[in-house]
Amino acid sequence: MTAGAESPRERYRSQVRAEIKERAREQIATAGASGLSLNAIAKELGMSGPALYRYFGGRDDLITELIRDAYRSLADTFRATADSGDGLPGLAHALRRWALADPQRYFLVYGTPVPGYHAPDDITAIAQEIMSALLDVCAAAGSGAPGADGFDAHLAEHRQWAGEHPAPPAVLHRALVFWTRLHGLLSLELAGHFNGMGFDPELLFAAEVDELAGGR
Repeated sequence: MTAGAESPRERYRSQVRAEIKERAREQIATAGASGLSLNAIAKELGMSGPALYRYFGGRDDLITELIRDAYRSLADTFRATADSGDGLPGLAHALRRWALADPQRYFLVYGTPVPGYHAPDDITAIAQEIMSALLDVCAAAGSGAPGADGFDAHLAEHRQWAGEHPAPPAVLHRALVFWTRLHGLLSLELAGHFNGMGFDPELLFAAEVDELAGGR
């Protein structure tokens, strides 16, 4: 066997883990993350509950894997978009496409926290990769209008969410405005709150992006 190649046992284990995660995603789409049941997944796959625990140590391990996959997917999407030079509009529309492609994946990381679940440190590190890509694009676009009521000064002291990124407070402010406003729109759209209101959510999103890209 060549170096780095998986053995048949390892390939089988990877396949079963992938099947478990797929069933978990289906279950979350129906009942939400708080309703995730490893015993139900085991039954669907024709294995016993204890057998499933050979692949995941428990509910939190499985949720962590799903969250890690989701964050990794968005981090890679953001970094590729940031490197493409499409600016804030490109990043915004990439975020919306990613969210619409799998709304339950979006809600798993940006929806209501799962009761009793605490993500490990490596999840936070991947989330900071996402913010780093956003901050790179905001820095290239300029800071826009200065912050009001001293919020930029506040951000100069409270920038833990930005990790080691050297962006000045005005850029941090612009990134936060971008992040919160677009996630507000996406959360409402994906939850169906725009249904029946008579306008196109995509056009609303595009109008908001235009304002944000203009520094407003």
